[in-house]
Amino acid sequence: MPVRKLDIAEIWEINDPRDVPAYTISEAAHYLNIPPATIRSWVAGAKYTVKGGEKRRFPRVLDLQNADRTLLSFFNLVEAHVLRALRTHHAIKLDKIRRALDYVKQEFGWKRPLIHQEFKTDGISLFVERLGYIVDAAAAGQIVMKEVMVHLERIEWEDSLAVRLFPFTRLDTEDAPRSVFIDPRYSFGRPILRESRIATAVIAERYKAGDSIQSLAEDYGCSQLEIEEGVRCELRLTPAA
Repeated sequence: MPVRKLDIAEIWEINDPRDVPAYTISEAAHYLNIPPATIRSWVAGAKYTVKGGEKRRFPRVLDLQNADRTLLSFFNLVEAHVLRALRTHHAIKLDKIRRALDYVKQEFGWKRPLIHQEFKTDGISLFVERLGYIVDAAAAGQIVMKEVMVHLERIEWEDSLAVRLFPFTRLDTEDAPRSVFIDPRYSFGRPILRESRIATAVIAERYKAGDSIQSLAEDYGCSQLEIEEGVRCELRLTPAA
């Protein structure tokens, strides 16, 4: 079923631009480097088969602004970014994640823990413990916390809620550059370069047309590294040269 775009009246009903449905599943998957099927299962649920052939369905783990449309908001994008640490790196089952998040919501009164700034300090330990891990230097919980913290460090906050996301432009998350950000206040929420504020889509189009990394850096007055990361964000190249 095709996704119906929000009309202007519907957008004006949403006070916070971070909550406006703005990203298709394929766009979110591309920006976050997560398979589209994974994003879809997180926002719409999915069917699965258990032993014996019985069909079951697990509910979504992320709540959309409008459940009838599979469009993600900036807040959803950030939530999926944090979930990536748990699912991609640790394959923690969604039902356990859902129960842990519900527990944190009840304990702290946060509507959406994964985009709340205090989740980094007050909520994450409780969340990991609720997953069934003992958090100490030798336990698996400590490893989970480290990976989640790496993802949380890519988020900037305002009034205790996520306001800017620095998506990973490389597969290796360790020491990844923060050269590209997504912020609904800039470029309609599409990725832009941190220093020059140029949309990564523009950089990628010029690169595909034959402009070199060096010439693009000179044109926009920024480093070649920033241009490379902009190209990686859009084209997902391993080396951008």
